[in-house]
Amino acid sequence: MTDIQPDRIRPHFETRLARDDTDLRAAQRLRYEVFVEELGARCDGADHTLRLERDALDPHFDHLLLIDPTVDPATLGHVVGVYRLLPQERAEALGRFYSDGEYDLTALRRSGRKLVELGRSCVHPAHRKGAAMLHLWNALADYVLARDIEVMFGVASFHGTRIDDHAVALSWLKAHHLAPPALRVTARPEGARRMDRIDPAALDKATALAAIPPLIRAYLRLGGFVGDGAFVDEDFNTTDVCLIMDTSSMSERAVDFYTRKTPRA
Repeated sequence: MTDIQPDRIRPHFETRLARDDTDLRAAQRLRYEVFVEELGARCDGADHTLRLERDALDPHFDHLLLIDPTVDPATLGHVVGVYRLLPQERAEALGRFYSDGEYDLTALRRSGRKLVELGRSCVHPAHRKGAAMLHLWNALADYVLARDIEVMFGVASFHGTRIDDHAVALSWLKAHHLAPPALRVTARPEGARRMDRIDPAALDKATALAAIPPLIRAYLRLGGFVGDGAFVDEDFNTTDVCLIMDTSSMSERAVDFYTRKTPRA
């Protein structure tokens, strides 16, 4: 992996959309390092020779980048965080969202709300305990506000495909964070698994929340919901849920946090 100093040593980041092939390949390299090398995804569509995690949809997405400006882009190591974003109008031209492969998105399409799909979010391990994710979220807030996005959604993952390993977390999500019917997507039958695996009365909140990945917990704190049903993705070695966030229902406190402009490293 690229030799990158932790952000307690290099705290200054830049955020912007990818603007050339070097930026895109750097994002794909980071995704390969995280999803394939670190988390064990198979990613049959990836370029394992060049160590790039990519697919046919990449050219249609905006790629929001967190950049370490001290790293030479020629090394492909300057991108230390990434979000992949697909605005609704571009998805309509393409004929699909990425999440269509795992979830029936009919409810979102019928909502009449302006949508953006989020995905492939990852941060270099050297920066996960600092302000990197907050920098990315600030940039994402700018992106959403500038385009009048009303609903953000996308698949988020638990590592591993053994559904019972995630029984506590999935049961808590189904019992306490299920999306309202007007926005409730459902997992496609070919990979769907029930989320209500444990009686809600038997769940302990602290235990359940500790079992939920930090990124998913962060969305929940901002008022996010999940669709109905988990989806097992063998290619990525994950168990996925579909996260949905209605920006109009976020609390004022959450919006203040989400749009904070002066994160500290």
